[in-house]
Amino acid sequence: MEATTTSSVVQQPPTLKLYSYFRSSCSFRVRFALHLKGLDYEYKAVNLLKGEQFSPEFLEVNPIGYVPALVDGDLLVSDSFAILLYLEEKYPQHPLLPTNLQEKAVHYQAANIVGSGIQPLQNLAILRYVGENVGEDEKIPWVQQHIGKGFAALEKLLGGYAGKFATGDEIFLADLFIAPQIHAAVTRFNIDMTQYPTLARLYESYNELPAFHAALPENQPDAPK
Repeated sequence: MEATTTSSVVQQPPTLKLYSYFRSSCSFRVRFALHLKGLDYEYKAVNLLKGEQFSPEFLEVNPIGYVPALVDGDLLVSDSFAILLYLEEKYPQHPLLPTNLQEKAVHYQAANIVGSGIQPLQNLAILRYVGENVGEDEKIPWVQQHIGKGFAALEKLLGGYAGKFATGDEIFLADLFIAPQIHAAVTRFNIDMTQYPTLARLYESYNELPAFHAALPENQPDAPK
């Protein structure tokens, strides 16, 4: 009888590497997209509280010292918006933008409300500055004011479009920005979502998605156990 041999398939490491911090809502957006698109990736933790974003090693990855940053083979992309647009073009499965031009414009606007008008005003550096120069007791009111302003704008913007998700029953770009922002608002900043019924309904829909749960801060390798 002829001898037989068995060969095992060697798992190749994922091409994608994501530099992330578990609590970063910008990183959350990208994790959400990666899971929606079914893309495997290596998680590279950057501890913002320990200042690892300013280490020489990380500044070689992203000179501005922000997460997230994505490595795809020989290409490096930083900034969550740029990463999401790159992923959309490189990996077309589960599109992140609708084909309808009007709805696409809504997604760009909603993403920018969160990415420019809310999140930067609640990031670690800003909160440290407020705490040190205004007072620790002013940090939460500061954040609540700017989240409230942004959420009110989103309620108006999405009022005529929202279905299960931001512009209907398919999840797209705006949802990737809105979902992490609501999660932070609810779990960290004590925002009363009854003031924002459309966003509250969207949040219920996000919670039904396995990709959302896989991207949650508490489910990341660097989250405190």
